[in-house]
Amino acid sequence: MNNLLKGLGGLLMIFLIVFFAVKINQISNTAATTNTISFNGEGKVLAKPDIAVLDLSIITEATTSKAAQDDNSKKSKEVTDFLKKQDISEKDIKTTGYNILPQYNYPRFDKPEIRGYQVSQILEIKIRNLDKTSEILDGVVSAGANQVNDLSFQIEKPDELKTEAREKAIKSAKTKAEELEKQLGVHLGKIVNYSEGGYSPVYFKTEALDSRGGIGGGGPEVPVGENEIVVSVTITYQIK
Repeated sequence: MNNLLKGLGGLLMIFLIVFFAVKINQISNTAATTNTISFNGEGKVLAKPDIAVLDLSIITEATTSKAAQDDNSKKSKEVTDFLKKQDISEKDIKTTGYNILPQYNYPRFDKPEIRGYQVSQILEIKIRNLDKTSEILDGVVSAGANQVNDLSFQIEKPDELKTEAREKAIKSAKTKAEELEKQLGVHLGKIVNYSEGGYSPVYFKTEALDSRGGIGGGGPEVPVGENEIVVSVTITYQIK
């Protein structure tokens, strides 16, 4: 019996030691993170886009699904052939959507009846020679595309620009920290937290290329502009 009580007493002692050790560690961690201060920084980098991304649709209708698809395929081939003549690589021509939808008549007192079918093929084209953007816009419509959904100018590989913007954002936050140290006479310790946000790209300003090279030349005038890469950071310091 005595041995059992001694054993229970030993277990209780171990439990109490572990409990107080955890509590002390929690208090220590709380103290280390309670006296903190955070600083925000933002970095911006401007760059001209190097690709245009064109999103267009080829829409056809016929009394049968097969006839609508055959007509759509013919126009799609004409659009693709035109793009290849403009030195657009096959890897830069991608089908992103293909839909077949029945078209209905709605008699006054009868059930709706199918009058035909509509086929819609959506293509995404990357244009790497921006001087040809206007000419290609004009040409794809003439070749058979009957709807241009979107045209955007993008930076194909923005990672280096994001890194540059991040460096500027961190420098801005650290500069604010150094200024506050001097103004308040406090001493900042180690960084205890870091968070980052950002968005890319943002259109900043536009400029049209001259008439010698496509944009503003043979087709519609399409300003290229500049894109703005923005990264924002928050750095949290421990106050000593």
